[in-house]
Amino acid sequence: MRTIDTVLFDLDDTLHDDTAAYQEAARLVAVDVARAHGIDPAALLTAYIEQAQAFWKKLSVEHLTAGITDARAQLWADALHSVGIDDVALAARSAADYTRLRADELELSPGALECIEALRVRGCKLGIVTNGFAATHHEKIARLGLTPHFDALFIADEMGMVKPDPAVFRHACQVLGSVPERTAMVGDRYDRDISGAKLAGLFTVLIDVHAIPIPDGAPLPDKIVATIADVLEALPPRVIEGPSGKAQKDSS
Repeated sequence: MRTIDTVLFDLDDTLHDDTAAYQEAARLVAVDVARAHGIDPAALLTAYIEQAQAFWKKLSVEHLTAGITDARAQLWADALHSVGIDDVALAARSAADYTRLRADELELSPGALECIEALRVRGCKLGIVTNGFAATHHEKIARLGLTPHFDALFIADEMGMVKPDPAVFRHACQVLGSVPERTAMVGDRYDRDISGAKLAGLFTVLIDVHAIPIPDGAPLPDKIVATIADVLEALPPRVIEGPSGKAQKDSS
């Protein structure tokens, strides 16, 4: 049985429902813009979602220097262009409104806090590993009430690395004083969270909220669960030394 004393979590769509939050914020912005400019709000919303999904899918180290504020303004500019509006100032306002509205939609996934607290009781060290940007993600993590529960936050632009680079996961282990063999990675994306962690030697848990098929022939996660509430039971129990000096399972 593998001993796990450190657990890393992805943030978006793992500890909270980011898809619901960002799409609702984008919908509200699209409705406001459509009302003022006589366009179809559904078309603008679809365009923004497509732009955002493409941005995060292709995120690389080269994108980290641009900053999320400029990136969001560009995403809105491209979405607006697709519905016939070319207005740099409107794109900037839309991005600012989107950021504000998205913050209001943040909410932890059911069972997330209970999972974190139970791992704390086990004595595990905890970290968040995210491909987000420090300019927004420190505030997001704080708004979700997560900051005091974690020993370290690993944010892409602060590290200068992005998942799935295995170096990201090895770096997190080193900072937390652990090694990959004693560390688990929990996330919702096989391509970002699981594949790189597997290569680095971590125990991996996929929260299958997107039902995206795992590529043929790719190494499977160690465990697949439906929700974060199921993560605790999926992790190997931490082995601690009992009063007799013999190893005992911590089942708390």
